[in-house]
Amino acid sequence: MKINNISELTTLLSRATGIVITTHTNPDGDAIGSSLALYHYFKEAGKNVSLIVPNKYPEFISWLPGNEEIIVFEDDRERSKSVFSEADVVFCLDYNALHRSGSLKDPIAASAAFRIMIDHHPEPEIEEFDYIISTTETSSTAELIYNLIIESSGNQLISKEIASSLYVGIMTDTGSFSFACNRPSTFYVCAKLLETGIDGEWIHRMVYDTFSEDRLRLLGYSLSDKLVVHREFATAYIALSKEELKKFNFQVGDTEGIVNYALSIKGVTMAVLLTERRAKIRLSFRSKGNFSVNEIAKKHFQGGGHKNAAGGDSYETLDNTVKKLEDLLTDYKEELLKSEE
Repeated sequence: MKINNISELTTLLSRATGIVITTHTNPDGDAIGSSLALYHYFKEAGKNVSLIVPNKYPEFISWLPGNEEIIVFEDDRERSKSVFSEADVVFCLDYNALHRSGSLKDPIAASAAFRIMIDHHPEPEIEEFDYIISTTETSSTAELIYNLIIESSGNQLISKEIASSLYVGIMTDTGSFSFACNRPSTFYVCAKLLETGIDGEWIHRMVYDTFSEDRLRLLGYSLSDKLVVHREFATAYIALSKEELKKFNFQVGDTEGIVNYALSIKGVTMAVLLTERRAKIRLSFRSKGNFSVNEIAKKHFQGGGHKNAAGGDSYETLDNTVKKLEDLLTDYKEELLKSEE
């Protein structure tokens, strides 16, 4: 779905004096990469632009150029509110409903600014935005930002800073090109980004080969001690308590990718990682084939995402959340086993 067109958006942005770029809560590589790319694009165009994220994001993407300019709302609420009050355009990147922005929801809703959503998740809540670029037929929001820049201004404005950010967004949202990348356009975009002179191998190492010792030990513990496999439901899950995370000096991003190991088991259609946070349980869902974890996350855990990758939250205890998940497996057994076949 694409509402309005790029030329209309370009005209609007040419008149904008204060631009704010925002992401969903718990921003990942695509959210940060696409946002920083758009930030650099507007900076190079001489615009007054700020980038605000709801909360902290993983250390393995903090090396990206412009990282020091990112405002973390939960660490600097007053500055953030001041920036929102002066904005006439707010970009909502990599999320399709205001509640997905977490602590930014109220400041965004209260702002008189024109709201622009650019996203690739299904079922956008279109009434919350003034302008929408939304499609599930793309690898990432970063790929959509690339197309926006090219259609607006041409390839000459893709600097190395922009290219690095977009490459990280595409690479991480495809699991290092292992899913959501069966379209030639994704590799075409990556090829054009590499033509700017960025080092794709170095970028990959910075994202995937910079584990702390604690993070690696947490991964080992998760797989050796916490992995539960229900072959009768083609499902595997790992549940980590606050105490267990603390034992391994948990930092934001340390559980990234763990759920994929559970999904890699032969005969497993769905994998779930449950992590206990301060006031909730975070669930990360992954699936193979035609089984939609987006449906489970949205219907039962106040979340959503893509067909094969989604997230949700529970405000019950970790034990009760695990029980709820296990009870649901009976309802989805036929679909899980059919997809596994």
